[in-house]
Amino acid sequence: MLYFLIYCLSFLLLSKSFFMPMKNENGKVYKFFLPWYKHRRVFVSIFQESRILTAIKRIKSSRMENLDEKQEITLLDLPDLDLECILEKLSPAGLCSMAGVCKTLREKCKSDHLWKKHMNQKWGRLIDDAVYTEWQCKIDSRVIGDSAMQKSPFQWFSRFLDNLFPNRSKMEEGDSKSRSSKHENSIMSCYMALETGKIWFPAQVYNREVQNGHIGFMLSCYDAEVCYDSKADNFVASYSAQGRRTIEENIEWNRLRAPAVDTPANVLHISDCLGDLKPDDHFEIQWRKKKEFPFGWWYGVVGHLGSCNGHEVNCMCHMSDMVILEFKQYIPGSQWRRTAIKRKDHQEGGNEGDGFYGGIRKLYNKEEIEAWKNFWTNSILE
Repeated sequence: MLYFLIYCLSFLLLSKSFFMPMKNENGKVYKFFLPWYKHRRVFVSIFQESRILTAIKRIKSSRMENLDEKQEITLLDLPDLDLECILEKLSPAGLCSMAGVCKTLREKCKSDHLWKKHMNQKWGRLIDDAVYTEWQCKIDSRVIGDSAMQKSPFQWFSRFLDNLFPNRSKMEEGDSKSRSSKHENSIMSCYMALETGKIWFPAQVYNREVQNGHIGFMLSCYDAEVCYDSKADNFVASYSAQGRRTIEENIEWNRLRAPAVDTPANVLHISDCLGDLKPDDHFEIQWRKKKEFPFGWWYGVVGHLGSCNGHEVNCMCHMSDMVILEFKQYIPGSQWRRTAIKRKDHQEGGNEGDGFYGGIRKLYNKEEIEAWKNFWTNSILE
């Protein structure tokens, strides 16, 4: 209503016919209209100025809004290299949060080169390329199985289209398979599966079940399938023996290592270091109580022959075909303290009483030796 009155007033002010002096028959001007006529230009100038000022304010405000919009910069406006540098600084939790912002950032945050660094930092000591390859094979087989089980409610129509376009189903199957497996095959998906305990992966456990009172496994390392418990930040291990599974919980990080060799636990390892063994060398040797059991790796040190006085200058033990293996965690005189193997034609040997000794590997890496020494016990076993 107010705008209507203003419009009417402006029309009257601008109308010359309304403000022209009106004369009567005697030529006199009506005084009623004379003040309006005199001040007509004043009212017009004021009204027009107000309209101009309002228009200017609107233009300025719109320009400021456009300027603010142009000055607002998001992560996606950054150069690719700068954005990659920012994403590389994020933790795994940060990358997951950033992936929920938008589709573009989700694709960038799932990049393998970002997650490969986090995988190596946390899992590199335990997970190797073989485990990741096995994970990919499981995902691919699951995707193929899921796609085979999917059934459309319009199968008759799908078959009709297949007859018209023979290559359609193959193309769609390939596209859907690639889309579904692209994310699941990523390093990010493998990392998250490890963190959430969805993967059981092969590893070797030092001092199997020693914390449960089985001190006979001191300074040994056995193959197992392990799973991570993120809440406790430790692992659960599953051992296999004679077709039965034994579970051990609360295994700390320092008690795990990646399998040292590719030899399965029930297969004799081919020894290629027998000619290099000499006194005081560190080694691991396969041992099992019975033939039906899997091998475990046991730590020891090469000793001197009985005929040697132990002095380095006069020692000729490295020239002999016999190699003395010592397990110093056992007291002298114990049946487990010493054993002898041949350098040539070494095969699995032993008996039901002393167990069976298998392949041997020399330890050249100081880190491996220190890892064994960290589990050295103060009390000598019998």
